[in-house]
Amino acid sequence: MKSFFRKVSFGLGPADEIPSDPLKWAQNQLDEIPKLYWKGKIYTEKELRKFYGDFVYGKRIDLKEKYYNDKKKYKEELNKLRHKNGLWFWVNLELSIRHTEAIYSSVPVLTKLWYFWCNHFALSNRALLANFSTGAYHRETIRSNLNQHFEKMAFEATTSWPMIFHLDNSKNIGPNSKDSKSQWRIDKNRPATINENHARELLELHTVSTEAGYTQEDIINMAYIMSGWRYKYDSTNLLETADVIFSERHHQPGKKIVLKKEYQSGKNALSKAIKDLADHPSCREFIAMKLCRYLITDYPTKEMINPIVKAWKESDGYLPEVHKAAIEVAFNYSNKYQKFQNPENWYLQMVKMCDIKYPPKPEIMDTYTLGNEPNHNQKSPARFLKDLGHHPYLAIQVNGWSDISTDWMSPELIIRRLIYAKKGYFMMQSNNQNNEFYEKLITKNFDNPNQILYILKKQNKLEDKHTLLFNLPEVLKS
Repeated sequence: MKSFFRKVSFGLGPADEIPSDPLKWAQNQLDEIPKLYWKGKIYTEKELRKFYGDFVYGKRIDLKEKYYNDKKKYKEELNKLRHKNGLWFWVNLELSIRHTEAIYSSVPVLTKLWYFWCNHFALSNRALLANFSTGAYHRETIRSNLNQHFEKMAFEATTSWPMIFHLDNSKNIGPNSKDSKSQWRIDKNRPATINENHARELLELHTVSTEAGYTQEDIINMAYIMSGWRYKYDSTNLLETADVIFSERHHQPGKKIVLKKEYQSGKNALSKAIKDLADHPSCREFIAMKLCRYLITDYPTKEMINPIVKAWKESDGYLPEVHKAAIEVAFNYSNKYQKFQNPENWYLQMVKMCDIKYPPKPEIMDTYTLGNEPNHNQKSPARFLKDLGHHPYLAIQVNGWSDISTDWMSPELIIRRLIYAKKGYFMMQSNNQNNEFYEKLITKNFDNPNQILYILKKQNKLEDKHTLLFNLPEVLKS
């Protein structure tokens, strides 16, 4: 049953007591959202978006025009502009905040579910979003809604600036909107036509999935409903980093029908549509399946999914109740199924169980000064994750990172774990580098400690024991 602590969180650290009631311990973490454990400076999504705008427009307009015929000087000034706007720092700060929550907070189970929802409402690796916006979006839009109903999280994710920008909804203009008929169109260089990107992903990836049987006509009508949700863009404010608004001028008028439900024109149609999508049976089953896949096994059974669907129906999608049901299912099946851990979760388990000196602490990150390049320690989180092949802000596709085990089991990715397991040993507290420490760690976190200890005895060097331990099947899987 000790694998449960790694299955639903990140294992038990040296100072952690083994909970006497594991299920109660886990479920008690899900009702409230405490303040972030991070004690350093935290920037808002809007503050970071301002840096993004300054960088993009400084690069796109000022530098390209000024140094059009001097490529060398352009590269020099571009590098200065990067440092001036913290291009390489913010992503590392956000990862430090994210990982501190997993390792040191009192709610590691809530944190692991936070990671699930961040990946569910994923922003892919596009247009420097990872450098400026993704981490803050995860904090402000996803984490803040972990104790709300699903429809609220879905609506706020859908209308957030990073998602509107990521899926091009500002280019989604009603073909019969007021703007399309005006000779004085605000967006003179953009055709007055719908952009289906956001509508398609809302249906396919964020709510009902393809199992709902929606049609291309449903996607078009969903795009009509979403037309007008855009960042503010007019003749005096050309920055695509402006706040999101609903623009009646760009909205497609008239009624729309999605999955046989009718919606009237206007701002309120989107929240009503998302409410209906959240209430759809396919949405409940799709997300229940994904939760089981994330926590328990690649191929969940109907028996696993049903209790989560039931909790969703009875609570109207109230996420604490949905999460408790998912955690109870994980508890009930903990001894029957093992889940291969993705690289980030694997690395954080090693850090927590071994008390490794990671991530950089607030006193290190707070010494950063805009205009400078971050130092080696300040850049370490993004470097680690890229090397491991799993940077949570850099998903290649809009459906986020895979939760299927085989996608993480290539020889190259396993070799990277071997490398970073060994590096982890040298980042431990020196007074923990002894056999007694490992015996306690293994006894606390594994149901078969004697078997693991017997395997490790064959290694003479502690660093080799450490590397082998964190690449044993018992650790790679929870």
